[in-house]
Amino acid sequence: MQKRTLGNSTLEVSALGLGCMGMSFGYGPAKDTREMVALLRSAVERGITFFDTAEAYGPFTNEELVGEALAPYRDHVVIATKFGFTFGEPRGLDSRPAHIKEVAEASLGRLKVEAIDLFYQHRVDPNVPIEDVAGAVKDLIQEGKVRYFGLSEAGAQTIRRAHAVQPVTAVQSEYSLWWRKPEEELLPTLQELGIGFVPFSPLGKGFLTGQINEQTTFDSSDFRNIVPRFTPEARKANQVLVDLLRTIGERKNATPAQIALAWLLASKPWIVPIPGTTKPERST
Repeated sequence: MQKRTLGNSTLEVSALGLGCMGMSFGYGPAKDTREMVALLRSAVERGITFFDTAEAYGPFTNEELVGEALAPYRDHVVIATKFGFTFGEPRGLDSRPAHIKEVAEASLGRLKVEAIDLFYQHRVDPNVPIEDVAGAVKDLIQEGKVRYFGLSEAGAQTIRRAHAVQPVTAVQSEYSLWWRKPEEELLPTLQELGIGFVPFSPLGKGFLTGQINEQTTFDSSDFRNIVPRFTPEARKANQVLVDLLRTIGERKNATPAQIALAWLLASKPWIVPIPGTTKPERST
């Protein structure tokens, strides 16, 4: 597996990471823990060194899973997790500095690590100045509890303001052949500032794999049931893109998913996609 460096930082990771959310949350019922531990360890053996989780996935159970699975490989992997939510009633955003520090302590325990490699703000909290958020993470970095700071789904101006307080190592947002909005403003900003980009859903939440069509049904707990791009009508209309990927793949002896990921990797050397899977045969 080739390596990439996230922006101007010293954080080196495998060119493809592994998004772990679906193992515990979002894409139907949580998967069997033993099977997912085996999958995660298999990914390490195949060269993946970058793993993405969050306290919100479960909540909490995905961090515990990742912590258990990767404990034997701690010195060889990079684990990213996220803060920014509260899970009481009502559930909502909370990026107050005191809360960020509480989350960090809890995540350290669940992940079984001495320091969080990459700590993202999961969603921008309109009630907390981003300078305060960056300052809180800066404190955690100075205390040795966090190594690098990231933002998820933040706009260009928010990124600039945060970066001025504590350098942002990576920004995470959706990006794929199916969703190219980051090209408008986000990617030029990241290139200018020397920040790495971590696309989530690089396979269009599974659509670009070619394994989904207009007849596909999802489990009642699968969030794709409420995503407009996954209505049967939208899937039928967008099938032409998957057909094109399949045609290109046949010429290259590759799957549609491999073509979609190769397109992302070829676009910038500081882009590290994090496709997710719960199937061992797809963890290569």
